[in-house]
Amino acid sequence: MTIILISKPVSRAASVQKVYSPGGIEAWLVEDYAVPLVAFDFAFRGGAAQDPTGKPGTGAMMASLLDEGAADLDAEVFHRAMDDKAIELSFSADRDYFSGRLKTLSKHTDAAVDLLRLAVNEPRFDQDAIERVAGQIGAGLKRDAKDPDALAGRAWREAAFGHHPYGLPVRGTLESIETITRDDLIALHRACMARQNLKIAVVGAIDAARLGLLLDRAFGALPAAPTLHSIADVLLPSTGGRTIVDLDIPQATIRFGSNGIARKDPDHMAAVVLNHVLGGGVFSARLFREVREKRGLAYSVYSQLATFDHAALFSGGTSTKNERAAESLSVIQDEIDKLAADGPTAEELDKAQRYLTGSYALRFDSSLKIASQLVHLQIEGFDVDHLDRRNPMIDAVTLEDTQRAAKRMFGESGLLVTIVGRPVGL
Repeated sequence: MTIILISKPVSRAASVQKVYSPGGIEAWLVEDYAVPLVAFDFAFRGGAAQDPTGKPGTGAMMASLLDEGAADLDAEVFHRAMDDKAIELSFSADRDYFSGRLKTLSKHTDAAVDLLRLAVNEPRFDQDAIERVAGQIGAGLKRDAKDPDALAGRAWREAAFGHHPYGLPVRGTLESIETITRDDLIALHRACMARQNLKIAVVGAIDAARLGLLLDRAFGALPAAPTLHSIADVLLPSTGGRTIVDLDIPQATIRFGSNGIARKDPDHMAAVVLNHVLGGGVFSARLFREVREKRGLAYSVYSQLATFDHAALFSGGTSTKNERAAESLSVIQDEIDKLAADGPTAEELDKAQRYLTGSYALRFDSSLKIASQLVHLQIEGFDVDHLDRRNPMIDAVTLEDTQRAAKRMFGESGLLVTIVGRPVGL
């Protein structure tokens, strides 16, 4: 008798539990007792797009101040409480979300959750902490004023989004951070920190029953609903365009891009495959091969996709000698035009699918990475089963799909380009 053994793919979704606290707060949990650690990752919808008019940087400053003292603990005492038990707690702001991360030894979970509760519910926003954080952000902005990459990114963002909130700098400007007051920070905190716009994932040595109680302990006292102002959807200019920022340096830093394809669009996975073929960070990518290997124009060249709540982007960049900037940009445009006209080859499609599906596991090789991925899925509006559906969706992409996505991304609008330096011939 012949016995045929059929291996069944490992289900990532099966390892994720949906946990609901007694107060109704949802979290995705992966129990893992291999090491005595617990990692929380969470995000509140809001972000820098909610900054008050004329005060970009308010959200970034608020996020930086959440662990600078809370309730009756000033910044020094709060930091000492984290240090004494090796608790890692941090907050950040991006365009659409305020994010937080907590990692602790499992034996200190209660103490860590108490600090988290204080930080999200009762931040102090002391004036001395505001001035200290504003000084730190200001020092970074001064460095950025001389950094070609930062200047190119800022110029591209402004050309792409204009006066839309996405066109404003997340960390603000040297002028705007000086105008941000404690009242601004308190108002933004009250508007954004609420239970209804909260996404949570937890990984580590903790069971569902205990986690449910801790969720209420940390977040249960927050307001039920946020008071966010509405943000309009935005598209990049269909005509493309070119902006040059004069800077006396030997290299030209180039940023380019166009409208992408939204995360829930049926062609999004085809766009992911297409971007990998063009400049997705592997040696076989067309831009890497044509710009670096064949012509030696640059050490690095890349392309990427980004999906925000109100925009989807394709973008990329490189740096090269000023006198070769025109040639580099011409090569990049040619490769984009070729993909728009013909799409990738069958061999390129196969290689991209094998890389994208095979490398997916690398996003789940630590507790913090797993928690981050699970929160990201919730932010994007996916359910747990997307963990198992994602790779088959990549495998199902056909050449016709990539050709259609290429025409949508590259054939319907011009390339928006910004260059920092003194490029010759442009």
